[in-house]
Amino acid sequence: MNSHASIEILLVEDNPGDARLTAEALRDCKLVNKLHHARDGAEAMAFLRGTEGYEDKPRPDLILLDLNLPKIPGHVVLTELKSCADLKTIPVVVLTSSEAEVDILKSYSLHANCYITKPVDFDKFVNVIKQIEAFWLSIVKLPYEAKA
Repeated sequence: MNSHASIEILLVEDNPGDARLTAEALRDCKLVNKLHHARDGAEAMAFLRGTEGYEDKPRPDLILLDLNLPKIPGHVVLTELKSCADLKTIPVVVLTSSEAEVDILKSYSLHANCYITKPVDFDKFVNVIKQIEAFWLSIVKLPYEAKA
């Protein structure tokens, strides 16, 4: 189990309903986490780079990334994130509605850590978020926990 006081999660999601459900499901989790929300790819990159009003935001410990985003698509965000030395070790969970094989393969080729298709059903969606929390925040050792 992680001993970090607060786990920083960046949710990159343009759908307000999905963002709200994700926040509610994470709030029900046992671990202390702080959820930050970027509504499009440009906002996500500003957050991650610490620019455009995000200068004091923390580095996320985990990113939940939708692919179908306005301004900068999710695959482009993933490409930029994984090509940046300071950011490439942040685990990225692609959480999207796309079941297209091309999106799955492209995401993994761009070094996504996992790919999850969002269920349409409310209860199943909440369960998926809880499973992400259980695996990524309880079982997996995240990069910030490793001492250099």
